[in-house]
Amino acid sequence: MYGDTVGDATAVDLTPRRPVLLRGGTVLAMDARRQVLADTDVLTVGDRIEAVGPRLDAPHDALVIDATGGIVMPGMIDTHRHMWQTAMRGYGADWTLTQYFVWYYLESGKLFRPQDIHAGNLLAAIEALDAGVTTVLDWSHGLQTVAHAEAALDALRSVPGRYVLAYGNIQQPPEQWTAAPEFRDFVRRRITGDDMLGFQLAFDVTGDPAFPEAPAFEVARDLGVGVTTHAGVWGATSDDSIRLMYEGGYMTPQTTYVHAASLSADSYHRIAATGGAISVSTESEQSAGQGYPPTWAIRAHGIPVSLSMDTSVWWSGDLFSAMRTTLGADRAREHFEAHLRGETVTHCALRAEHVVEWATLGGARTLGRDGDLGSLEAGKKADVVLIKNDASPVSFPLLNPYGHVAFQAQRGDVHSVLVNGRVVKHERRLVGVDLAAVRREVEATTEYLRASLGDEAWFKGMNPDIPESKVLDNPYTYTEYRSAATRSTRPDLEGR
Repeated sequence: MYGDTVGDATAVDLTPRRPVLLRGGTVLAMDARRQVLADTDVLTVGDRIEAVGPRLDAPHDALVIDATGGIVMPGMIDTHRHMWQTAMRGYGADWTLTQYFVWYYLESGKLFRPQDIHAGNLLAAIEALDAGVTTVLDWSHGLQTVAHAEAALDALRSVPGRYVLAYGNIQQPPEQWTAAPEFRDFVRRRITGDDMLGFQLAFDVTGDPAFPEAPAFEVARDLGVGVTTHAGVWGATSDDSIRLMYEGGYMTPQTTYVHAASLSADSYHRIAATGGAISVSTESEQSAGQGYPPTWAIRAHGIPVSLSMDTSVWWSGDLFSAMRTTLGADRAREHFEAHLRGETVTHCALRAEHVVEWATLGGARTLGRDGDLGSLEAGKKADVVLIKNDASPVSFPLLNPYGHVAFQAQRGDVHSVLVNGRVVKHERRLVGVDLAAVRREVEATTEYLRASLGDEAWFKGMNPDIPESKVLDNPYTYTEYRSAATRSTRPDLEGR
């Protein structure tokens, strides 16, 4: 699906290891000093950033990109995206979280074949690059068999982005699929340790006192990989889940807590004390019902934060929307709490620069890659994004670059994208992508799903009924555990 040159015959050659000089942009370095560097160049050579500074000399064979009037920033990093669901883009636009559970966990998610996982991952990977998202953690919980996992990874390997495959299977107990010999064989064969592909385990903790997920944590420990888990999700996971993980010694700096939107202060203390990070998916939390987006509550705990978009079956597949909605949700809550006290907020605690950091360096920290990703500094990996659109009246004036990224920019303004020193988008066009072939693959999946369900069920699925089941207390099929703790009222919201 990918080549090394722009699609037309007259396009400039964009070979993977050609030096690139982005000339004269406003650089958001996202380094320790949070430098905003006007009229500054970024030079990449090979897979690394060679230099950041004014009026750099261009190597004789460099591709020089005019960044004047634009913003040069690190590639964005999404720490939680269910890429396999992207072939169903927008299908669940009106779903609640419960309807999502019914469709994917209990009913129709079982229909996905390996080729359907491939189609979703392929489309998701390409749309991420188009939006300047250079690294994605694929929260891949549709891997019913190793054949599904092979297809997921094949798709990722075919697109020149940077990925973390977070292996999961919502149709089996974590203890079962992590213990399967074929799973271990897959890890041995396909997870090679190169810096373009990371690996984690993806599963949730129900809060069942029997703690059936503990053996899966032991597998993660044995493999030396992190765990990413949906924590603090109303109706699914609760403070009991965090307590079990803590008491079992499974909360580590390698653990990522997705959403964490309906937890108590005690759980936040445990996350902070053990060095984990929280991946916030504000669009999802606002609309689906996991809980109120938690940044307003966790800022006081010093917990590292990153951003994610969750799934294109509902939401937009870019981090511009994630930054925008996160600022809106946090500020709305700050004003609301102040009004309840009869006070007025005069200065926003959460600023645009904070969410831009969460979308870049925050993602790198969450993935344990802040040593070589997430900022524009000499020696770091050449994952770089240029936001520039001279054809748009929204591109000027450029007064507050952080605010411009968070509130004004969108995917159509992403002019150029480099991943590992390779140009994958240039002049607002993806490089070497055969979108017609991708479309055919995705359409084959949607046609198969619709035919399998039948037209009536297909259209009904956009607003599915809720069956008489345990789904309100526990959407997971491997345990009959029920607990109102997943829907308990947080103490700080009582009476409001």
